[in-house]
Parts: sequence; structure tokens; C-alpha cells
Amino acid sequence: TAIELGLSPYHALAMTADDTTHATIHLRFDFAAAHRLHVPAWSDEANLAYFGKCNNPNGHGHNYRFEVRVAIPAPHLGSFSIDALEAIVESAVIARFDHKHLNLDTEEFAAGTGLNPTVENIARVCYSLLALPVATLGEGITLCAVRVWETDRTSSEYPA
Repeated sequence: TAIELGLSPYHALAMTADDTTHATIHLRFDFAAAHRLHVPAWSDEANLAYFGKCNNPNGHGHNYRFEVRVAIPAPHLGSFSIDALEAIVESAVIARFDHKHLNLDTEEFAAGTGLNPTVENIARVCYSLLALPVATLGEGITLCAVRVWETDRTSSEYPA
């Protein structure tokens, strides 16, 4: 059993009966980015067959939506700063990826990293960029998960 308070289309606060020692805050954000799905070790034909239009040599774009879920210990609920969390997300993720070609403009997905900018990998990278900064927001405050939507039908959550 859970109770969730929708604070806005981008903010929600939830608490479950299983864990009354923490609340989980959900914040949604958007960024626009281009990417190309491609495995350099494969032939052009194999890449096209596997990735289809997502293998366009010049890339293609998405308006990504992503949600961060942060656990806040009950004693910190009155002092937790949503503004501070938003600033962390802005500097760690949005400034890094918004209006960028992920393969060409970011170190996380650059050639030679071996990391294809799939929605699964984008979620994992966002989590890794946010976990430590979120923990600085207060004792016991932790990043639970990041979910990234590539389309209205396709998303990935990390950790699962």
C-alpha cells in the first residue's frame, strides 16, 4: 500500500506502508538529444539490419523524459530542498546531454568507449552521474532509480 501526492506534472511525493521511515520523491525532467546506434566491429549491413533507422549515419533525435526517484529519511522531510536536487540534475545531466549528439558531443558515449547510447545505457549513465551528488543532499538521502523514456512507449529504469 502506498500514498502518493502529485505536487505538479513533474513532482510527486510517495510513502509506502512497507517503509514508513522514508518518503520517495519523484521528479521528472526533459532533454533533447541525437544519437546513433552502431557497433563499430560490425559491418554497415549488420548494423543496419540490427538497429534499422536508429543506425542512420547522421543520427536521429529524441525528446527524452527522465525521472529520478530519491529516498528521503522521514526526519529530513521538512528540510529537503527540491531546488537543490533540481540543480544537481541540471548540472550533472541536462547541461551535459541537452541538445547534444550523444555519440559526438559527450565523453560517456564517445567513440572508443564501447557504450552505445541506448535508452538502457542512458538510464545507467544518468544514475551513475547522479548517485554521489544526490547523497550529498543529506544523511541517508539516496538515489533509488532513474527511468528514461525515449518515446512514449519505450523506457528503461536503472537499477531495475
